[in-house]
Amino acid sequence: MNTDRKALWAVRQSALPTVVRPCPDCPGMRHRASGKIRVNANGKLLDVWLLLSCASCDRTSKVPVHERAHVSTLEPARLVAYEINDPTAVRELVMSASLAAKNRYRLDWAGTWELETRMPLYALDDPSPLSISVGFELPAPVRVERLLQLGLGLSRAEVRRLVADGRIRLPFAPDAKAHQDFELTIHGPGSVDAAKYAKAVDLPTGERAAPARIGPPPASGGVLPRRASAYA
Repeated sequence: MNTDRKALWAVRQSALPTVVRPCPDCPGMRHRASGKIRVNANGKLLDVWLLLSCASCDRTSKVPVHERAHVSTLEPARLVAYEINDPTAVRELVMSASLAAKNRYRLDWAGTWELETRMPLYALDDPSPLSISVGFELPAPVRVERLLQLGLGLSRAEVRRLVADGRIRLPFAPDAKAHQDFELTIHGPGSVDAAKYAKAVDLPTGERAAPARIGPPPASGGVLPRRASAYA
């Protein structure tokens, strides 16, 4: 029996989150990152702001990052990153939950991620367990149930059925939201009571459904990565 079946899923960034807060000039509530950071110096004291653009009227607004901070309190490399509008620094600030809490706005993560799967074509009726590592490229809160739907190509009802049967084993509830790396395990039907499994799939005991499969359709040339949109 193969006991070393492993697969890797990755939650990839496709966009930056939207900042949700009132615009002073219009009824708009949604702001996008302008890609710029402003640094003002007053002697040894620095003010640093993340610049946003209103999605409705394009007004530029500022989010305080550091206020009246002594220059010695900032790492030189970070200060340079702020001064040159380094994309990594902008990304870090836009995605910062602590900065959002400090400035009392909400981050909307809709449309910011997609799921990439790298795995062979595995059959769900294989009795060998399959270990799946899920890695996050961004801290988007993603419903675990949705990840399973996208990664396995199953309906919500099918995912819930497999979880209830103990076939899919998770470190938390399927309706929970994850934003950090975790692992899950998928077990074959031999790991649960046969009568229970037959009832779960709405088949008379003794009948067997056609094998369900995980992953992309068969293709020549080995394993290919597959990307699934969060809105698929």
